[in-house]
Amino acid sequence: MKLYEIVIKPLSGLGTPLKGDTLFGHFCWQAAYDPSLLNGGLEKWIACYGEKPFAVFSSAWPKFHDNGNFFYAFKRPDLPLSILFPSSKNDKKKALKELKENKKKKWMKVNKDLSLTLDSVKYLTDEDLIKASKKQITAETGKTMRKNGHQKFYADFTQQHNTINRLTMTTGEGMFAPFIETDFFYYPETELALFVLIDEKAINIEKVCVALENIGRFGFGKNASTGCGRFDVVYPEDEIEPPIVEFPNACYTLAPTVPEKDIFSDNYFTPFVRFGKHGDVLATSENPFKNPVVMADEGAVFVPKSEDVFKKPYIGTAVLNTSKSMKQTVVQGYAPYLPFRLENEV
Repeated sequence: MKLYEIVIKPLSGLGTPLKGDTLFGHFCWQAAYDPSLLNGGLEKWIACYGEKPFAVFSSAWPKFHDNGNFFYAFKRPDLPLSILFPSSKNDKKKALKELKENKKKKWMKVNKDLSLTLDSVKYLTDEDLIKASKKQITAETGKTMRKNGHQKFYADFTQQHNTINRLTMTTGEGMFAPFIETDFFYYPETELALFVLIDEKAINIEKVCVALENIGRFGFGKNASTGCGRFDVVYPEDEIEPPIVEFPNACYTLAPTVPEKDIFSDNYFTPFVRFGKHGDVLATSENPFKNPVVMADEGAVFVPKSEDVFKKPYIGTAVLNTSKSMKQTVVQGYAPYLPFRLENEV
């Protein structure tokens, strides 16, 4: 499989985070309606997805330009803070203060070569991302942001809605009562990088970009019908090479994953449950909900038992039998990863 980077720019708020498994689901709907996207059609490649994925999407990661260069802001690895920030303070009070400051560093700076070295990586706070964002916005946008006093890299926004009773054309009690939903916005003009692994026997990067352009035009995720989930595909990158690491022994995941059994000696991750729901026409079917899937969120670290893991550019498994409405439904439990060497032990 070949690795590509695609850069997108949000144009509206988002009701659903841009995670790899949900991006894959949206892509599959595009392929279902446009058979030309996949050579041989979607059904052919979905049938063998459990053994041979044709595409694996990462989650979306902030990308910043700085003096003609650029860097990515990835989530801080889900490793114990004692590994990431070894304390050098003998004074307990100072050590606790240092720990409190380190907890705010939710991001790590990764250069364009995608190399990851824990003992030299720079960790960033939300405030650091705002500073980086301010360097690449236009003067007009900067003036507006200063006027509004906006100081968050991404901010929640609550939107009131009314459900209309079409018989009386009014809102009312019970299911027709007004309700509130929360979306979130990135700092204006933020660019987000997606890393996509593709099997070129199935699809090329130009067709992946076409699918993403359509997703961004019509809306991604929840509340797309009310204007959320819009984005532009800014520019596709050329094929990029995975980082070259001497004697890697750990994997840092770039998307949620369902790891394989019995191949990892150690793992560090934040679990979450994906309560999936069908989109498009199945969203209004008799049973639009998928079975829950327990996943390891992006930013997880897995230590494999064998070096054979590093022969593939992804880890994880496909999740089958998640839907009663469409039996062939699969969930992307695969994730692209960055190989690195984990020197320290808990």
